[in-house]
Amino acid sequence: MTKKPKNKLRIGLVVPHIFLHRDILPHVIFSPGHLAVALADGLQKLGADVTLFTPGPVETLAINVTADLGLFEQELVGRGDSYLDLLKKHPFTFVTLARQVQAEIIAKAYAADLDIVHVYTNEEDTALPFAKLSKNPVVFTHHDPFNFLVKYKNVFPKYADLNWISLSKAQRVGMPENTNWVANIYHGLERTKLQPLVEPTKDYFAYLGRIIETKGLHLAIEAAKKAGVTLKIAGKHYSGKKDVYWQNVIEPQLGNGVEYVGFLKTDAEKQTFLGNAKALLVPSTFNEPFGMVSIEALACGTPVIGLDVGATQEIVEDGKTGFIVGKGNAVKGLVKSIQQVDKLNRSGCRQSFEDCFTLDRMCQEHLNLYEQLIK
Repeated sequence: MTKKPKNKLRIGLVVPHIFLHRDILPHVIFSPGHLAVALADGLQKLGADVTLFTPGPVETLAINVTADLGLFEQELVGRGDSYLDLLKKHPFTFVTLARQVQAEIIAKAYAADLDIVHVYTNEEDTALPFAKLSKNPVVFTHHDPFNFLVKYKNVFPKYADLNWISLSKAQRVGMPENTNWVANIYHGLERTKLQPLVEPTKDYFAYLGRIIETKGLHLAIEAAKKAGVTLKIAGKHYSGKKDVYWQNVIEPQLGNGVEYVGFLKTDAEKQTFLGNAKALLVPSTFNEPFGMVSIEALACGTPVIGLDVGATQEIVEDGKTGFIVGKGNAVKGLVKSIQQVDKLNRSGCRQSFEDCFTLDRMCQEHLNLYEQLIK
């Protein structure tokens, strides 16, 4: 990071999702939260003056403005629950309290003395109607497919004229044709966060992520069994919520070369898991707008095999850093790719990460955009 803003920009980065709290974030899979903190710190290092607005306190180099969580915490104490306990047992109560916190954070950001406000989360629907009241430019980044949930699908067309950043060209598919796209900025990772291993074992294939049906783990298992290779699975499943997919589809297939290793909490665990894999399987069947796990694998020098849906096609160079498989014949294509993966150069995977998906590049592109918008 070398470029400094000519005049120190005052940037407000708003992440009103309740998971942005140091007591919650380490225990959940929530890439937007980790990305937001990394973006805030990266912009600060570039010379900007960053204020990160979050529901609870987080570890950051930026100024951290938080909501008053007193009433939320009283509810937790009264019930004897943690944040995640309340979410699991009483989701309506949790969401109601979370929405109150989100509204407070957004109001603070819009009233602050800043040059630009960036609302960077999936809960921006509260921020949309009030954007016109902000005295400063406002820009939005959303982290799901835009047509993923009814509450977003119905409201986004009303605000197509606002400033929108996409995570990938694939993400733009669900938005109205007249959406005011001001940039497409791919996610990034710090260069030293994950590294290739010197002597990877390459004795298994890997799956990493949430264990839900749309992520296609069942396809990876079927392909691994047909190809006669070992598949190791890492991530969160939701058996505590009587998850039919985990209990009826995935769990019965464990064993005989299919192993569940649990939820990886540290970068060291993730580097070992991805770095030793012969390839990462990303068989998502929906229009995923990015997919952090793919660039994490590339950072480790590990090829990626995914389906031709969503942003995977923008991350993976077919035949160079992995293989893109047709969704219509997914298992057959995955098997073929598994059998051909030794042809790929692992150093090329790392180079692709260096060229396209670093945190430095992500932060600089955001800074360039902010400078353009405030003009």
